[in-house]
Amino acid sequence: MRRLLPLFALALAAPADAAPPRAAFTIVETGQSFETIDAAVQSVRMGTATILIAPGTYHQCTVQAGGVITFKAATPGSVIFEGTTCEGKAAFVLRGQGSTVDGIVFRGMRVADGNGAGIRTEIGDLTVRNATFLDSQEGILGGHPSGQKIVIDHSSFAGLGQCDQSTDCAHAIYLANQGSVTITHSRFERGTGGHYVKLRVPNVTITDDSFDDTRGTKTNYMIDLPEGATGVIARNIFVQGRNKENWTGFVVVGAEARTYPSKGLRVETNEASLAPGESRSPAFVADYSHAPLGIGNNRLGPGVRAFERR
Repeated sequence: MRRLLPLFALALAAPADAAPPRAAFTIVETGQSFETIDAAVQSVRMGTATILIAPGTYHQCTVQAGGVITFKAATPGSVIFEGTTCEGKAAFVLRGQGSTVDGIVFRGMRVADGNGAGIRTEIGDLTVRNATFLDSQEGILGGHPSGQKIVIDHSSFAGLGQCDQSTDCAHAIYLANQGSVTITHSRFERGTGGHYVKLRVPNVTITDDSFDDTRGTKTNYMIDLPEGATGVIARNIFVQGRNKENWTGFVVVGAEARTYPSKGLRVETNEASLAPGESRSPAFVADYSHAPLGIGNNRLGPGVRAFERR
């Protein structure tokens, strides 16, 4: 069996208490620098810009209200946004025309309603790469009822989720739109409640990721598609732990509604196993949609049942 993807060393090696320099946020296109992330963002207005962020730990947040902005760490993993949220939502609240977040660590986000996130996406396409989300109520949350396109690549999610601080659970990733979500080459581990990935979208691509639940606590599904979806879930590695609130399925389709067609959803060439000492027998794919799914060539460890229709 292939090894689980390691957490990204650069992100975890980021200095815990590095003092940020003055004028740490630079607009690459103009060379203008700012002392706060929000001042840099507001200067962009409806334009297009890359904000280069110097290494350091920042207790700041921002709301992007327009434009197309790339938030880029000068060195991946050297920029940490810790513990501060805007609008009681997230460190980055994004409702511009488009956003890219590259190489940034988000840590310790908590708010009163239980949904404190590193990123809250509300409008506009979003790309997240080389990012890390740690020890928060939620990693990435949001979406827009449009053809929004969200791409998450080479990122890590650990110590996220909760089901006991609010009426509804929070998850490592929870997104909804009428477009698509793509998650590739990313790692999920040590969940603290809810699902690792929950998507209310018509089209999904979840490939080449690892889900290590061995140190998870009170977790639920690895991937939840509660209203159905088409697309592909392939070449992922899953290990299910013992401390579960819901252990009955790894990948669950249509548990709440059949809003989106699931016919042809491909779940293939994945590897799934149970952590040592886990004696229960979950289904790898649990299907409520009753659509013809494309399930095949998955390598399943002892105790993991291939499929269950519910």
